[in-house]
Amino acid sequence: MADEVQSVEGAVEATENTGAAPRRGRGGRDGGRGGREGGRGRRDDRRPRDEDGGEELIEKLVHINRVSKTVKGGKRFGFAALVVVGDGKGRAGFGHGKAREVPEAISKATAAAKKAMIRVPLRDGRTLHHDGRGHFGAGNVTVRSAPAGTGIIAGGPMRAVFESLGVADVVTKSVGTSNPYNMIRATFEALGEQTSPKAVAQRRGKKVSDLIKRGGASDRAAEAEAAAVTE
Repeated sequence: MADEVQSVEGAVEATENTGAAPRRGRGGRDGGRGGREGGRGRRDDRRPRDEDGGEELIEKLVHINRVSKTVKGGKRFGFAALVVVGDGKGRAGFGHGKAREVPEAISKATAAAKKAMIRVPLRDGRTLHHDGRGHFGAGNVTVRSAPAGTGIIAGGPMRAVFESLGVADVVTKSVGTSNPYNMIRATFEALGEQTSPKAVAQRRGKKVSDLIKRGGASDRAAEAEAAAVTE
């Protein structure tokens, strides 16, 4: 009994010396809800810094769903998050994660999205070079380049992709399922097929101006447009 009293007194003295407050119940110290931090009122887009590259990334929380797993004692509930990450300069990726709490699921999805980022060539840094189509499951999407001032004509998950990618003018159409997972995968399949005139010219051993001339442009216009191509 004396040993137990001494151990309890030692724990109290350690708490007083470190300044740590004792744990409380549901209310917490400041009268808040406690428990899940950031579960409510969380912003859908954030700009954290990439730990590897030191650049700011745009995070978009596309979808969050409550899931359950049936175990021996009943059901175990959790959350699944779908996140799109981009640098606003032609790189983007998506990922999903599951956890018992919402913030942890978002963190897992964000980490997966950072590992799966791809480079998409952009025309003048604002739109796509050419039209494209993507298909995944029951989802079919069509993406088209657009003139300056058009804006992002896309809805739901596709808008989050182009905003994080840095595209300012694009026209899209989604046919089939409205499942955000399939729409995101189909969109990235369409973006993965994008090629720039510079890459095509290097592959064929030609100049960029030669490819533009075949489209019916004059020599001066072809040279000017070829000089403006950066990627």
